[in-house]
Amino acid sequence: MAEIDQGIQYMKEGKLEDAAQYFTDAIEKNPQDPVHYINFGNLLLHMKDYERAERFYQKATELDEKAATAYYGLGNVHFEQENYDSAKEQFQKAISLGLEEADPYFMLGMTFLYDEQFKLSLPYLQRASELSPDDADVQFQYGLALAQTGQLDYAKSTFKKVLESQKEHSDAHYNLGVIALYDEHIDQALEHFNQALEIQPDHLLAGNGKKQIEKMLEENE
Repeated sequence: MAEIDQGIQYMKEGKLEDAAQYFTDAIEKNPQDPVHYINFGNLLLHMKDYERAERFYQKATELDEKAATAYYGLGNVHFEQENYDSAKEQFQKAISLGLEEADPYFMLGMTFLYDEQFKLSLPYLQRASELSPDDADVQFQYGLALAQTGQLDYAKSTFKKVLESQKEHSDAHYNLGVIALYDEHIDQALEHFNQALEIQPDHLLAGNGKKQIEKMLEENE
């Protein structure tokens, strides 16, 4: 196993000090290789050391101004610090440099979502969902964006797709319940809220939804 691969393996195993030592040694042996700085930046980001992570990613971009993954890393640093405008810029830069993977599209979409720019989030989350069709988290956030922009039929089918890959997804059931309630399909809504609570008994929103329906049914008796 190559040295840099071993460092990444240490990260996956949670051996962060060992990973840091490997990346430090790699930088000392080849200080002009941006990959080593990116990997160290990823480690620091994982450790929530955002200031140092940003410095390592910046160094990588100085060595290679087309290092797309470094810009993706910078986007994550800014996102975690809620600097959404800066995060958008970095994610867009990573994509423009050819990082054609689900992650940058997903994070760019999430940045627009967190900035409450729901319509602008849609094309990026849609692209992420196309690139990673089996990722329940990606599909769920795409479904949320569809729901928040009033595209309830598409949101419904997307949440159902989430449940195909992850049956125990309480939030997907909850949101399907909300859509069913909006469509006045009371029995379906109650069923989804119950399923959400079965998976996650402390799901407050599903609990509130169930109480609303039960109160509604009592009043109609």
